[in-house]
Amino acid sequence: MRAGRLVSLLLLLQTRGRMTAQALADELEVSVRTVYRDVEALGAAGVPIYADRGPAGGYRLLDGYRTRLTGLTGAEAGTLFLAGMPGAAAELGLGSLLAAAQLKLRAALPGDLARRADLVRDRFHLDAPGWFHGDEPVPHLATVAGAVWDARRLRVRYLRWKRPREVERELNPLGVVLKAGRWYLVAERDGRVTAYRVSNVLDSTVLDEPAERPPGFDLARHWREWTERYERSVYTGQATVRVSPAALRMMSFLFVPEMYRVAHACAGPPGPDGWRTTVVPIESLQHGHLQLLRFGAEVEVLAPAELRARIQASARALTELYAVPSGAGSVGVTSPPGSPGSLGSPADGTGGSGSSSPGGSVVDSVGGGVLGSPAVGVVTTSPGSASGDSLAGAGTAAAVVRDGSADGLADTCRSVGGSVQRAGGPEVCDSSPAP
Repeated sequence: MRAGRLVSLLLLLQTRGRMTAQALADELEVSVRTVYRDVEALGAAGVPIYADRGPAGGYRLLDGYRTRLTGLTGAEAGTLFLAGMPGAAAELGLGSLLAAAQLKLRAALPGDLARRADLVRDRFHLDAPGWFHGDEPVPHLATVAGAVWDARRLRVRYLRWKRPREVERELNPLGVVLKAGRWYLVAERDGRVTAYRVSNVLDSTVLDEPAERPPGFDLARHWREWTERYERSVYTGQATVRVSPAALRMMSFLFVPEMYRVAHACAGPPGPDGWRTTVVPIESLQHGHLQLLRFGAEVEVLAPAELRARIQASARALTELYAVPSGAGSVGVTSPPGSPGSLGSPADGTGGSGSSSPGGSVVDSVGGGVLGSPAVGVVTTSPGSASGDSLAGAGTAAAVVRDGSADGLADTCRSVGGSVQRAGGPEVCDSSPAP
């Protein structure tokens, strides 16, 4: 192990030039004291390595010196497929081997090619996991990978989705796959080849028995075919929906790629309102319910009828959950200040944020500016009522009576055709039409 580290230190100085002891220690993942000992060992072996003192100092090789110790070991050569993925190599326990292999390759390259390789390394970086997905804990990945490398049978205790949740399996490991930041073990058991998520492995033991590999097995081809079968088996149903232009755009963010691809490909021509009819693949009614409910009123489910009924039930439940208490009218709900039909806009005839009521009180839109005195009541209007048309155009509005008395509230309420009510809170002017 030390011999490999000495070669790596020598190659680092050859490819990068002057380096401090701390920089070498960071690269080799050892202590600074270990770097001091390794430098002394290289010097004693006749390597022309020198130390420059001062702020810009460090270790360097004599100008023109190049080592020929650039041959790869078998283990190092086996890690080259992970070049560009240092995180994956580290998880497999191959980080130091990959680093040594890359150093040897870099040192063996002619000057122009070496500089080009450095350019690519500085300008290309692979980040395999998707957004907002942290690394999964995979404490048994090194053991699983070791069984794959050594072609040994593997005993695992595995957590699956159906009951019984915990099962024990003896497997013929065939390969490991990294997909979207998730590690999978491809293995054969009882003549069936399938994939196991490595993060769900609770315990693992490498057995002394050799693993049996199916004749002609190709890991890449099998994985491609297996993922296609899996995706087809997952989306066993479909929902017919009408979607707004906004929902069609949002699907690329809220749907997994397969759902978005099908929905986008099946979208029909837009109607007069811009909405389109399309088909969305779903795993089940529950899955479709959860996925489509996220779009709110931007998606209408047309079929199947049971899914539409579930969405309707959720909409009713939300309406009841957020409903205003009985007798409170539309308290606290106003049009945005300054919008057509809102209190405090030119549409209410005041030209400002408030207006004088017939009783001498000041009426201010709920949530608007504080006029410096506590509210003594609330005035509400509803669409279609005479008061709604006169006070707030065609929209529901609410107003707070300030700097007045209960009599002032009553006067204001009567002026808009309403009546004063109290429902366990402030006095409320309800001008809604009778049911």
